[in-house]
Parts: sequence; structure tokens; C-alpha cells
Amino acid sequence: MGKVRYPDPRKGRGQGRCRWQKGGGPRLKMCACLISVPCARVRKFGAKLLQLLAEWTETFPRDFEEESTIGHLTDVVGRISPCDETYGNRMHQLLQTLQQKLASLGQGPEGLVGADKPISYRTKPPASIHRELLGVCSDPYTLAQQLTHVELERLRHIGPEEFVQAFVNKDPLAGTKPRFGDKTNNVEAYVKWFNRLCYLVATEICMPAKKKQRAQVIEFFIDVARECFNIGNFNSLMAIISGMNMSPVSRLKKTWAKVKTAKFFILEHQMDPTGNFCNYRTALRGAAHRSLTAHSSREKIVIPFFSLLIKDIYFLNEGCANRLPNGHVNFEKFLELAKQVGEFITWKQVECPFEQDPSITHYLYTAPIFSEDGLYLASYESESPENQTEKERWKSLRSSILGKT
Repeated sequence: MGKVRYPDPRKGRGQGRCRWQKGGGPRLKMCACLISVPCARVRKFGAKLLQLLAEWTETFPRDFEEESTIGHLTDVVGRISPCDETYGNRMHQLLQTLQQKLASLGQGPEGLVGADKPISYRTKPPASIHRELLGVCSDPYTLAQQLTHVELERLRHIGPEEFVQAFVNKDPLAGTKPRFGDKTNNVEAYVKWFNRLCYLVATEICMPAKKKQRAQVIEFFIDVARECFNIGNFNSLMAIISGMNMSPVSRLKKTWAKVKTAKFFILEHQMDPTGNFCNYRTALRGAAHRSLTAHSSREKIVIPFFSLLIKDIYFLNEGCANRLPNGHVNFEKFLELAKQVGEFITWKQVECPFEQDPSITHYLYTAPIFSEDGLYLASYESESPENQTEKERWKSLRSSILGKT
């Protein structure tokens, strides 16, 4: 898409015939109709129109990514600006703010560059290829804070309109599953970050050759997960638990025998999917209440388990009719949707109180991770297969990945 040009609304335009015969969306058409009236009447509702446009561009900036939409907006501006110099100045400022916001959204958060190509298992890889996480950050509290920093940075780029686009773009052949597209790329990137963190945790556990070291890594991640829970970072918490519950990790019985698992079981219980994640939802409500009464930025942090949030909003939208049997608008549905999306907007705007450590966040984004097959091979190399099925898979993976028979 070419660069969008923003004309200066203070120069004004002629009061020509309305151009909104096609396109532009119903809201812009409504604005066009409103301004097809004399300046004396425009001044009566001009302030409210400006407020509407300001809130619209602030909350849903991606509505104005297309040049045609920007053209409609500037035409609206050009029609009301000649009526009052104040209107022109305010709209000029509004367009500048919108341009800056779109530029910021276009940059997006740091990309995910991590590799998933399996590396050697029996010998420690060169430092230029891979370093263990504990060599970069050995303090679980610090890592939990850096994960929170990453989460808030990625959340900040997700606009509420991306939820709507996910619903609109759903694949009818995929049943009740939203489909991501060009206008939901930040949502998709955030889901990919969650998946990467899962695989990074599993990779770090399966990497060490000695079970004592693997047990140490597991206990480290348990402490990180617990601190994420205390902070209110439920998305990283769930990613860590999911990574530790992946089959290549959970099958390492000799390793787990050396781990103090009591704290892990408590965290698992908190994120148990039983009863539609009843325990997690209770903890989330507690964190949300703490955020409302908070006196510090740290107490305001609420980072929900994002995949479940998406599903909740999606099923609320799909499962409830837009209109009641009597034909009236189902305001209860839309109020609930507004509540959930509104909470998300509030949570994502919290400033992270933790100072960023570039070396740690860089590692989180770029450290090599194993593919699923790579994880299984690393797991079998660490603790031998226990049955014939595992032995056959081990042999196949050694052949396909390591070129050994």
C-alpha cells in the first residue's frame, strides 16, 4: 500500500455535491449527510462531530488505513473547516495524531526470528549457535518481569477492531474458528508469540544432557511461572505450563523424579481447563479487581490468557443473536461485548513498570527452538524410549534428522 497523504484541512474545500454515493462506510456517509447543511447549523453540532471523529480515530485507527477512507475523512473535514477556524485547527491536529498512530501500528513489535531447525543433542552446541537461558538470566523474578515486558509490548499493538475482523474473516468451512487475515496480523503475531514461548520452554528443558540440569531448568520455570501468576501475567504463565506439559517433556520421568513438583501442581490447578477454566477465571477477576484499586503500575498489570479471551469474545458474538425475537436490538449482547473488549483496552494500556533488559528479550525472541520432531528426538536422546512405539519413532527421527541408522 502506498503512503497515505493527509491534506491540510485548514485549506478547506468547496461546498460541492455530496460524493458519498458509494463506499466510505455508513458512519462516514452519516457524517457526509450531516455536513450538507449551512455553516450556521454546522456550528451547532460541530463540537460533537469533532468529538465523534476524535474518539473514532483514537479507538479504531485501522479503519483509516485505506486511502479511500482517508479521502472520505478529509472531505468531511474540508466541508466543516470553512465554517469555523477552530474546527480546522482541531481536525488538522486530529489527522496528524492519526498519521502518527498508524505509523506506529505499522511498525509492529519486534518480529519473531527464532529458528526451529533441530541442532545436535549429544554435545553442547557452540555458543554462537545456542546458549541456555539460565546462562542469560538465572533469576526467575527477572525473567518473569521481562516476559511481562514482552507481553505488554505486543498487546499494545492489538486494536479492538482486530477482534471484529477476526469474526468477519472466519472460514465457513472451519466451523466455529476465526480466521486471521491482513487486518488481524497483530492478533496472529501474538498467538505465534505464545506458541514460541511454549516451544522455547520445552527446548530449554530437553536441551541439557544431564537429568540434574534438566530438573534444575524445570524448577527454574516453575518459579518463573509462579512469579508470572503473582504479577498478573496469565498469558506467559499458561505458555510455560503448556510447554512443560508437552509430551516430549512430560515423558522425562527420571528428570521429573528429581523435581519438587508441589508448586507446579498448584499452578496447574490454577490454569486447569476443567469447568471452562473456572479457577483461572476466579484468579483473573481477582487481578482485575486489584487493578481497579491499584496504587502502583505493578498492581495494575492484567495480561489475560489471550487464546481464551479470543474464544470468549468469539462465542459471545456467534452464540447470541443480534436481535431479540421481538425484533429489538439485543443490547445485552453488545454491552457484554463492549465490556470485555473495553477491559482488554484498559489492560493493554498499562505502562510496564519493569526496566527492559535487551539481552534477555533478544534471547526470548531469537533463541533457536526445536520443532515437535526435534523435541521428541532430544527427549529420547535424554531418556531412552520405554516401549516399541517410542523405539520405532526414535529410530525414524535419528535417521531423518541426524542421518543415523
